[in-house]
Amino acid sequence: MEIKKIAVIGAGAMGHGIAQLAAMSGLDTVMRDINKEFVEAGMKNIRWSIGKLIGRGKISPLDGEKALKRLSPIVSLKDAVEGADFIIEAIPEKLALKQQVFKEIDESAPSQAILATNTSALPITEIAAATKRPDKVIGMHFFNPPVLMRLVEVVMGQNTNTETRDATLSLSKKFGKEPVLCNKDVPGFIANRITISGTNLVAWMVHKGEYTIEEIDAAAMYKAGMPMGTFALLDFTGLDIAYHVMKFMEEREPFFEVSPLIKAKMESGEIGVKAGKGFYNYPEKGKFVMPQISEDKSERFDPMTQTYVMTNVAAELIRNNVATAEDIDKTLKLGFNMPIGVLELADTLGIDIMVSKLHEIAAKYGEFYKPSPLLTQMVDSNKLGTKTGEGFYSYKK
Repeated sequence: MEIKKIAVIGAGAMGHGIAQLAAMSGLDTVMRDINKEFVEAGMKNIRWSIGKLIGRGKISPLDGEKALKRLSPIVSLKDAVEGADFIIEAIPEKLALKQQVFKEIDESAPSQAILATNTSALPITEIAAATKRPDKVIGMHFFNPPVLMRLVEVVMGQNTNTETRDATLSLSKKFGKEPVLCNKDVPGFIANRITISGTNLVAWMVHKGEYTIEEIDAAAMYKAGMPMGTFALLDFTGLDIAYHVMKFMEEREPFFEVSPLIKAKMESGEIGVKAGKGFYNYPEKGKFVMPQISEDKSERFDPMTQTYVMTNVAAELIRNNVATAEDIDKTLKLGFNMPIGVLELADTLGIDIMVSKLHEIAAKYGEFYKPSPLLTQMVDSNKLGTKTGEGFYSYKK
């Protein structure tokens, strides 16, 4: 299908970024929010962002001006979706709210319009159930900030058809993004499902008094070469976002339980940078300053611990035809700036070592960490990674 007009529902941090992308891609774009003040704030942020891109020589002043002319700020939902070919919802992560908005969109949007949700974890199928067109509802998860981050997760609902999938993948590329496909509507999709599982384990370790927050973060930075530690990243992205993903997994996944450490932070309102306090303290709400942690704190903790768990979750995604190895590694590299994909790393370390470590973790922390049947099958078949010439990838000449 040809997409000429985009409607973005929500003018907040994600919404205005997505609207800017659409307008910069040459599409007529409507950006809608519940009141004039929110819409105007979104437009102000877009003008600022375009100004920064012009200042850095990323786009020309003429292209910036053209993009702004393609944008129409609006408050009426009915008017916003009128004539739209593709509608992207970017409102708060509350299932009931999204279902209500999708019901309203469905009633007013053209029958051929595709309805996409920018949710990072909520079930696409349950959002689609609020409409009379579940075959045209899909997940289109952008990463923050949408203008700069190259990744988009395209997530199939239970009833999403191939035409909707193909149109969404094509639009993602038109936006200049690199899409990955999540074939099934699993809690957390690809990105959050994999990373949250490792994060929750180390949060349990801190809760049990085995390691400190600083020890885990120091190991991530000084041993694994990550730009920031696990808990600093939680603060930066928002602990509330991670918590909601964990809760959905807890409700839907056997053996998964949210760490009490995460629950306590959430209940206290210490959800990270936006609150001015999370696992670390910040100068003021919304102002991030990298926590200073000395390298000597990195000695005790093995940062590969999270890699073992992430590999296990990734293997289950492959085994259940949710995603390919290539898309999984692309997700982690583009979405989290990881220097190497988790499956590439697993092949380097050895699948047999992964399985051995997972048995140790499962014995201590429970059934959720038991090695995937795919991993044990790979060991039985001598597909151990680079040392045998084949693992998740082939290394045979």
